[in-house]
Amino acid sequence: MTDTPETPQRATDPVDYRDTVFLPKTDFPMKAGLAQKEPAILDRWARIGIYDRLREQRAGRERFILHDGPPYANGDIHMGHAMNKVLKDIIVRSQSLMGKDAPYVPGWDCHGLPIEWKIEEAYRKKKLNKDEVPSAEFRQECRDYAAHWVGVQAAQFERLGVMGDWADPYLTMHYDAEAAIAGELLKFATSGQLYRGAKPVMWSPVEKTALAEAEVEYEDVTSTQIDVAFEIVEAPNAPELVGAHAVIWTTTPWTIPVNQALAYGPEVEYAVCRVSPTGSLTGEVDEDLSARVAADQKAHPWFDVGRVLVAKPLVAALQARAMQGDFGIWLDPELELKGSALAGATARHPMHALGGFFAKPRPFLPGDFVTTDAGTGLVHMAPDHGEDDFALCKANGIEPVFAVMDDGRYRDDWAWLGGADERRLSVINPKFNAPEGPICSDLREAGALLSAGPFQHSYPHSWRSKARIIFRCTPQWFIPMDGNTKTVRAEPVEARPLASEGRAALRQAQGERTAGAAADELPGFAQSAGFGPVVNPVAGNAPTLRDLALDAIERTRWVPARSQNRIRAMVEGRPDWVISRQRAWGVPIPIYVNRKTGDYLRDEAVNARILDAFRAGGADAWFAADHQALLGPDHALADYEVVTDILDVWFDSGSTHVFTVEARYGEGVRADLYVEGSDQHRGWFQSSLLESCGTRGRAPYDAVLTHGFALDGNGRKMSKSLGNVVDPLKIIGESGADILRLWVAQTDYFEDVRIGKEVLSGTGDAYRKLRNTFRYLLGALDRFDDGERVEVRAMPALERYILDKLGRLDRELRAAAEAYEFNRYARALLDFANEDLSAFYFDIRKDSLYCDAPASAKRRACRTVFDILFHALVRYAAPLVPFTAEEVWQARFPSDDGSVHFLEWPELPAMPGDLPVGTEWEDVRRLREAVTEAIEPLRRDKVIRSSNEAEVTVPDPLLPPDMLAEVFITSTVHAGDALAVTRTRHHKCGRCWRHLPEVAHDGALCDRCAEVLGA
Repeated sequence: MTDTPETPQRATDPVDYRDTVFLPKTDFPMKAGLAQKEPAILDRWARIGIYDRLREQRAGRERFILHDGPPYANGDIHMGHAMNKVLKDIIVRSQSLMGKDAPYVPGWDCHGLPIEWKIEEAYRKKKLNKDEVPSAEFRQECRDYAAHWVGVQAAQFERLGVMGDWADPYLTMHYDAEAAIAGELLKFATSGQLYRGAKPVMWSPVEKTALAEAEVEYEDVTSTQIDVAFEIVEAPNAPELVGAHAVIWTTTPWTIPVNQALAYGPEVEYAVCRVSPTGSLTGEVDEDLSARVAADQKAHPWFDVGRVLVAKPLVAALQARAMQGDFGIWLDPELELKGSALAGATARHPMHALGGFFAKPRPFLPGDFVTTDAGTGLVHMAPDHGEDDFALCKANGIEPVFAVMDDGRYRDDWAWLGGADERRLSVINPKFNAPEGPICSDLREAGALLSAGPFQHSYPHSWRSKARIIFRCTPQWFIPMDGNTKTVRAEPVEARPLASEGRAALRQAQGERTAGAAADELPGFAQSAGFGPVVNPVAGNAPTLRDLALDAIERTRWVPARSQNRIRAMVEGRPDWVISRQRAWGVPIPIYVNRKTGDYLRDEAVNARILDAFRAGGADAWFAADHQALLGPDHALADYEVVTDILDVWFDSGSTHVFTVEARYGEGVRADLYVEGSDQHRGWFQSSLLESCGTRGRAPYDAVLTHGFALDGNGRKMSKSLGNVVDPLKIIGESGADILRLWVAQTDYFEDVRIGKEVLSGTGDAYRKLRNTFRYLLGALDRFDDGERVEVRAMPALERYILDKLGRLDRELRAAAEAYEFNRYARALLDFANEDLSAFYFDIRKDSLYCDAPASAKRRACRTVFDILFHALVRYAAPLVPFTAEEVWQARFPSDDGSVHFLEWPELPAMPGDLPVGTEWEDVRRLREAVTEAIEPLRRDKVIRSSNEAEVTVPDPLLPPDMLAEVFITSTVHAGDALAVTRTRHHKCGRCWRHLPEVAHDGALCDRCAEVLGA
């Protein structure tokens, strides 16, 4: 009865039968009004204590722990937050639906630069200097700021329908959490998995701190590329090179003032090339050009270098860059040599005339990282500012000089560009590195600049300040990736005397403690300041942290499976973990370093007192501590340096499993699942893995799910500057959280996903269809009770077929939920509701439901199936659209303290094994589609108005004709040679509107309706 209105029109028969038709009846509205209803449902959940009651009900059941990755508490939630939290909630609710005890403890990352930066921004607006504010006051402002945004975000996450322990979340700034974080650090220290050393780390001159890889984002920039000539002064294996100039290429001109060596490739083929004026690549100079040559030599002093050393494959590239074609470079075939001939050679720095540091010869060192992919095949080495540079120079006895200060400027006593020179800028300032800037100008004047021009490339930036970062050698604390994790022991490193030019910078860096230090105190001070590691991790036979992490990766389930390759590659190639930061807001590194030996104190009694202090007063206890009291009677404070660096916030978040999972559920318990965006392979997934492997020898999780990012409707990254930000709070306020939740479930969230008006419009349509399904079920089940129920064995074939389809759906949904594939889950559920029910089963059974007698076997079977469908579908939908599922459940089973979310996975009736389930119905459905398609032209041409007026001929009936007529919703069905449709000659029943042979005239009753009415 697809065309049956809720109130049949009068036919020729004057009798009005509308009150005799059993139409669906429900108060459940089609218009959702979610934005208005959802807050009231949230209030009800809070009133009945739904989360705590669910924990009570599931006590003793198999537990499923999804450990929440902590967002930063520093602003309103964005679409990435919403997508992440909704996905987690869907997973947790589905596990609860499957009968497990699935707690969810939300958490926040409260320390670190993002929050500290916000407080500093407020200071800058007031023209205040953070360094002038007492540390305790500044830290309290950070704590208050974080607490405010925890409250704001918690309310916003709850509004999304996320069910969790909002009354007792975990915060990294809780005292017990700070104590646990400090305790984890002390475990690394006690086992010897900690050392202090001076290595190049990613450094933000704006924030004045080291950064982790996860705190860095890459942006395309235009830098200045330069070619610089270093005069070769010694070459024992190739004396003919003396006087020639080795050319290096770099995109960081600011590193030239700290150059200490040149690297070459031992197997690279090099050549000496001559410099020639434009117009001659053969070396022959026309006499008419002599005046121009003289002018060029005056304008470009570097022309005097005469001969340059460059890798043969890169000669043409150097020629192309060299002063935009003012000069030619051609190969001298008599001077070709292999890189190995450069062993023992030295060159002098272009600024050697400044004396001191710049007068020292620069050795040529063999580097396996030197290639001929770009540049000149020779690489200048600045151990202060590059990992390869540092490693190669250190292996050859060359130490960093620490010339660049924390704000990115050269220190006052540096001979080139230090002090009060008006050209003294931060090294990340574009003017400093520009072709006309101080670096290039001085090199040009010195006759060493061969080229200077723009170069576009990707470059790391601080994700907070958006400013460029640098690699800077500073004293930092490290966890070694390749030190032995079981038998590491610390050995003091022999102190080295400080170079005179380093003392001022070191005193400035260390503050009052070292002011006026005597010369004989400086070696130990150099050690603690980072001139060489304080301890050496000595490898043994036990696995390294890298070994343990890689093994744990293999033992972990990764969803999707390909994400395993990503994190494995990152762990395989990552350097030692830099865990120290030079900031104020965070958990301090509670370590005491012996001033004489450089080793840090390892004393269980001291550690216990430190942790007691942390539990009582949080991290602030370290900064305000009576350190002699913490050290106790066995150690004198005068013998120890108190470390004041704070921990990398990734160490904080990497330790959350300790004070959340283990603290709440028992020592040794680990999470079943971590869920975050793909960027967390280098962030939380990895820091948690390394922390747990270093202290427990295994991962803190059994499985890890990675999702993509939310993009705008055009697939672009959301940005305020682009004006394409989609605000989840606005969507909730206009359309409701369930619309946003259904969007999340429908997306292929393992990839980046799009959201915009068109996308949400499609989600809205899907939601309305699902809601309409529930509305129809509610109406059709009006006044249904168990006395009406029919056993499966007594049901018609169509009902058995639908129950079989429901069983298949049930298995598909359970498999999808266990695989965390909720796009598959949502698609299966929506397709079943739309295609199997609304467009097929409901459509066919409307006639029986509306017009059969209440006691008829077919109608009772139909209503029994409807009841089974209702109980199953409302449960299936509950994880996806929890507000709507609750509204649906309460519409049928109103209760002051009940909830659909207390229910478990439905138990479907068993199908009798000796009865066919109706697999032939798949063929019937295909035939039905063909019939519907054949009827449509007649409807379009107004030959018939509805399918009820059609008589159909089919070649293979498959079912009895009267049953097929009911399925096709047509007048009659006949067997014939081919599919055909004609207008029926039968009259229309005045009650059910079917055109049947027994109806005497339009408006009269068919036999079925007459029997129902007792006519």
